[in-house]
Amino acid sequence: MIQENIDITQRHTFGIATQARAWGDYDSIEELREMLRYAQANDLAYMPIGEGSNLLFVRNYEGLLLHSTMTSINSIARGENEILVQAGSGWIWDEFVAHCVAQGWYGLENLSYIPGTVGASAVQNVGAYGVEACDIIESVTVLDTHTLEEHIIKATECGYGYRTSHFKKDWKGKYIVTAVTFRLSTTPQYTLDYGNLCQMVGDTPSLQSVRDAVIAIRRSKLPEPCELGSAGSFFVNPVIAREHYNKLLEQHPNMPCFEVDEQHVKVPAAWLIDHLEWKGKSLGGAMVYEKQPLVIVNTGNAKPGHVVQLAQDIAFSVFENFGIIITPEVNYIY
Repeated sequence: MIQENIDITQRHTFGIATQARAWGDYDSIEELREMLRYAQANDLAYMPIGEGSNLLFVRNYEGLLLHSTMTSINSIARGENEILVQAGSGWIWDEFVAHCVAQGWYGLENLSYIPGTVGASAVQNVGAYGVEACDIIESVTVLDTHTLEEHIIKATECGYGYRTSHFKKDWKGKYIVTAVTFRLSTTPQYTLDYGNLCQMVGDTPSLQSVRDAVIAIRRSKLPEPCELGSAGSFFVNPVIAREHYNKLLEQHPNMPCFEVDEQHVKVPAAWLIDHLEWKGKSLGGAMVYEKQPLVIVNTGNAKPGHVVQLAQDIAFSVFENFGIIITPEVNYIY
């Protein structure tokens, strides 16, 4: 069923007043096909949307938003220690992670409490605490928006990189993700060497204790959308030349980094923004979150322009002081 001229303020986590020309919930491939035919017949732009947790609607959306409610799940054992788990794109991501933890399937626990859906995880290549979705994705099932045919694409063909994929770039608009197959372990395998995760979990980790620790860390740093609207981490951590980083160390000996390769390092955008004392600064109804400088929040009456301008001011400040370009992780929707 397609709803027209709908208020979507509560359907994206920034909570900025927004409307869409049309909204459609689909529970099957055939329903999605019908909605795409409807959009094409009515010359409407269209875009898939999950929980709206990584979007900034700069203006009202004059098209059809396609929202998956497909929550099937199928698991196939593969060998003694692995299991393939296929989940429908409409699963709320954290509910899917909780399900896998309850089943004793290892691999997703570090990605607990990330907002969004299963479908979006394969597009964005979500990541946290040393794990990225692409590390455990086996394949992605998609619908071609032009031919309306289904395809299964291997993870190795998806062009995965840090918070990116072909779905975000070369294939944007070409495919809509309908299901994702994950390759999980049925024997204990943990990634605990990121931040203070190992310290919080202790010497005898379990799937649930790792999940609980990750949730506790995220809750301590990130606002709940029901309290303060946001899109989570606003900027991508920049990757810079090691030579550039070494020069910056002369002036900023405490600047942290993560190894990328022999020639490059990744610098935490949060450190750069915090070092320039942006926490708590605001523009209109948009504010840099006081507990995490990587987050821009809606204090209650933010306009899209407030967020855009504040983000631009932050990025210019970082470039002016460090010669580093930081780019939004959040997708601007015009």
